[in-house]
This record gives sequence, structure tokens and C-alpha cells, in this order.
Amino acid sequence: MLRKRVTQPGMLCYWQVFFLLAMLAVTALTKVQADDDALLQQVHQFLYQETQALGEEVVIDLRPPSPHLPECIQPEPFLPNANQAPLGRVSVGVRCGENGRQVRYLQAQIDVIGSYVVAARDIERGTLITSNMLSERGGNLGDLSAQALTAEEDIVGKITQRPIRTGSAFLAHYLQAPDLVERGQRVTVVAQGSAFRVSREGEALENGALGEQVRVRFGSREIMTARVTDRGVLVVDF
Repeated sequence: MLRKRVTQPGMLCYWQVFFLLAMLAVTALTKVQADDDALLQQVHQFLYQETQALGEEVVIDLRPPSPHLPECIQPEPFLPNANQAPLGRVSVGVRCGENGRQVRYLQAQIDVIGSYVVAARDIERGTLITSNMLSERGGNLGDLSAQALTAEEDIVGKITQRPIRTGSAFLAHYLQAPDLVERGQRVTVVAQGSAFRVSREGEALENGALGEQVRVRFGSREIMTARVTDRGVLVVDF
């Protein structure tokens, strides 16, 4: 006996629509994943370029963006805290779209295996740091504080603001650059531009370390702000 299964027209249309929607959903999901992969790859490459000089080995764990966010067109990664080394848990900004008007943030864990500087002995407050007070240690720089100074050149020549114990890393707020200019000191102020350079003598009205802006008085009334460049020397750029 021959039997035939007959599918109702309405049922056939329903399943066709269902499969069509499913295929569209899969296609959209695949595109979103491809866009996210491209974004993650670009951000990963940016972080690697920013950290490869910090140590011998770099491990970057980058969290994917929220699936609810739109596609990031022409992504331009950047570091919100540009003055700090990207170590440990960091936020990475990404400018999207024309002129970078849209900004989103990704989270990353960055571990760098390398060497950093620690105190070779106990150092008292008010001490001028010299190279023989330092020693080198290896480890994960990502475990250090974001304020840690890892290079010797950033430490030597500065004055401790608190006691530092043997084996401790140096944090930025533990140290202060020594004053090269003191209040009341007679100083030389150099005014320079593209085609000229003149100097005159004045009186510093405040203390100043290298790179700081200090007010200087000339005569009885004229006061100018200049940048400290050396001991007793300041510069005004035009």
C-alpha cells in the first residue's frame, strides 16, 4: 500500500521562514564575531608595541567587547593613562568611527617578565639616591604598583621622601627631584627662539626642580615665569 505524507502549505511556509531567520541570525553572529576578532587583534597588537620594550616576555589577556555594542569602524586604540606603563590590569580606549567620535574601553591583563630596580639596603628619608644603593631583581612587572619606577635612570639623583627598606621597589611618590633653583638665588634666565638667544640675571622667587616653572623677578617690578633646565639656569621659549 503506497502512502504519501502531505505537508500543509501553511506548515511549509512556517518552516521556511524559521530556517531563513535562523540562517540570518547565524550570519549576523558570524559577522559580529569576525568584527570583534579584528578589533581584538588590532588592540592586542597595539598593546604589544607599547610593552615589548619593558621586558623579556609579554603576556596579554584581552577581554572581548560587549556583544551589544555596534561595530567599531576604523578603530584607533589608545591608553587613557599615557604617563603610566601599561602593566597589570589596565583599560584600553578605542576611538571608533569618523574622527574618532565614538569611544569605548576594553579591559586587559598585561604581564611582563623582566627586571626592575629595588633598594639594595635600607635608605633613610632625605637621602640622595646613588647607583650603589640599588640592585636588580627579576619578576612579573605586572605585579608591581602602577606607581613603581623600574628603570635606574628614573631613580638615581632623586631624594627619598620616606624610608625605603631593603628589597622594596621605588614608587614615584617616594622620591622627589632635588631643587636646582632656590628662592632668593641669583639665577640666569635665557630667552631663546628660532633666530635669537639672549640671557639676563634675575632673582628666583621660589624653589624649583628640573623642568619646573619658577617665577623670576628682574629689577623691582618685572616678573617672568621660566623653566628650570640646570642648576641656577632657567629658560623662556618663544
